[in-house]
Formats: sequence, structure tokens, C-alpha cells
Amino acid sequence: MPKPTKGPRLGGGPAHERLLLANLAAALFTHRSIQTTETKAKRLRPLAERLITFAKRGDLHARRRVLGIIGDREVVHVLFTEIAPLVAEREGGYTRIVKIGNRKGDNAPMAVIELVLEPVTPKVKSSKKSDAAAPAATPAPVEEAPADETPVAVEDADVEVSDTDAEAPEGAAEAAAEDAEAK
Repeated sequence: MPKPTKGPRLGGGPAHERLLLANLAAALFTHRSIQTTETKAKRLRPLAERLITFAKRGDLHARRRVLGIIGDREVVHVLFTEIAPLVAEREGGYTRIVKIGNRKGDNAPMAVIELVLEPVTPKVKSSKKSDAAAPAATPAPVEEAPADETPVAVEDADVEVSDTDAEAPEGAAEAAAEDAEAK
């Protein structure tokens, strides 16, 4: 569990806060979205994202660590079998907090914390340096003609193309043909 902030705990002591956050995380994984106070949502986010990261790992040790925090086998099963595959490509940011205004009774700021289960679209890594270096680093493939061991005659000229001319760049072969025609 992430180190709690300094000052008063959410419910009383640190043990009560751990239980409160564990119950909020279980409700979040069960219902995919819960409404709570902004403070509780902000304190729940690191714990929930850490548990989802464990679920993405998917091994037995990760399952036991999550069971040690949540304690409900059904919720852990849902987390590992349903939620983890949906966020497998996502590198982080598994939760979203949306502020919804103040509560009517005590005017406490309320928020909705929900799981982000939409498929992630991979971003194209583009920067000015990489765009300028990319064409120079990867030259366009040049199609080379297969090297024949028999001489090839060029039309309207008595020029033979040898193996070295076939392996030369296209511009050099054309220049050699033009020189032969000029002679």
C-alpha cells in the first residue's frame, strides 16, 4: 500500500484506513465505478492501480498479494479474469476520477472513480529529431537486378554489362550506357 499522507487518516487509525481502502477497491472492481468523496477517491487511486498491475502480472504470487489486501476471493477472481485482460495493453492510468459537485447533506466534495476499460490506441512516437533522422537512418530499399554471368547487350550499342556494373547503383549504370552511346 502506498505510504499515506501526513495528517489525519481517513477513518481513524491506519488499520481502519487500510480496511476502508480495501473495501472501496473491492467495490470498484465489482461495480467498475463508485461514487465517493474526492479525498477517498484520490487515496484509492494508487492502491487500485497497484492491484490492477498485480492482476496484469497474473502469477500465483501476485494473486496471493492481492488476496492479502482485498480478502474476497470472488472480487480477486473478477480482477484477474475480467479486468486484467481488458487493460493488458494499457501501461498505466487504469482509473479515472470525475468530480461531480458537493454532497447535499454536509457539502462534501464528491467524485466518481471508475475503471478505464476502453481499448488503448497506440500513439505514434514522432518528434522533430526522430522525423529528421528516420529517413537518413533507414534508406529506401534499392532493387538490384540479379547478377548474370553472361554478358548482356544493350540495344543500339555494343556495350557489355559485367557483374560489377550490375551491382553498381542505377545511376552509374545509366551513365555508363550513355557514355557508350556517345562513343
